[in-house]
Amino acid sequence: MDYSSIEQRGTDIVLTEIKNFIPSQVLDNGQCFRWSGSADSYTGVAHGRHLELFLEKDALVLKNVTLNEFESVWRDYFDLGRDYGQLRQLYATDDTLSKAMAFSPGLRIMKQDPWETLITFILSQNSNIPRIKSMVALLCENFGQALPLNKETVTKSFTFPTPESLALLSADDLTSIRSGYRAAYIIDAAKRVADGRFDLKALHNMESEDIRLALMKIHGVGPKVADCVLLYGFGRVGHYPLDVWMKRVMASYYPDGFPDVLTNTAGIAQQYLFHYIRNHKEP
Repeated sequence: MDYSSIEQRGTDIVLTEIKNFIPSQVLDNGQCFRWSGSADSYTGVAHGRHLELFLEKDALVLKNVTLNEFESVWRDYFDLGRDYGQLRQLYATDDTLSKAMAFSPGLRIMKQDPWETLITFILSQNSNIPRIKSMVALLCENFGQALPLNKETVTKSFTFPTPESLALLSADDLTSIRSGYRAAYIIDAAKRVADGRFDLKALHNMESEDIRLALMKIHGVGPKVADCVLLYGFGRVGHYPLDVWMKRVMASYYPDGFPDVLTNTAGIAQQYLFHYIRNHKEP
């Protein structure tokens, strides 16, 4: 594990001696779109819960979280059961990946809700991260449910809309989120999940390639979006999406594909490389 102990301090959970976790690198690198903040402090919503977290010296603090909630929700969500120290030793054998890791020593792959991941990456097509965040925020504000406010909550938070709620809409109803042609894809996905034609829960027990093929039956879901859902929604870290950035990486540094040592965790390796190439000037 990448922390020494879990402590309940009042209403907060504290992970002591946290390693390989820097909030900005985990939450602002293109794998999720419902978090905001700066430096070492972020707030967001996942699995119907509002969360504030921040680094305090060498500890990660999760505000207003019980031990049971941490174990049932946030531990897997932040991939805290995986030893990234071991991965970093493995990846250090590759010169290019070693540079990328040095640039983002606190990056991790998150395991998000598959439904939310499906819709957010449908929205991500031909767009940039600020615009994706804006569309996702508007989708939640208009069609999600408001979460209860507490004395520490400054702004309202909203749950991600359910398939059933979106299935009742038409593409025209999504004009307010400014999703353009993607609106029809969202409605198609929502109707398939809501009426049972597409069973997200059943996919958890399927082989990765079978999940990928099933996802691509949804209107507007191609190989890239399917691989994003596999990696970020189902935690299949052997898969990774090939967007324009990663195509450049593969062409320049891995023309024959990733080395065998990366096969089982290629999706994690990809995230280091993706974040590096987007933010670091290099020929």
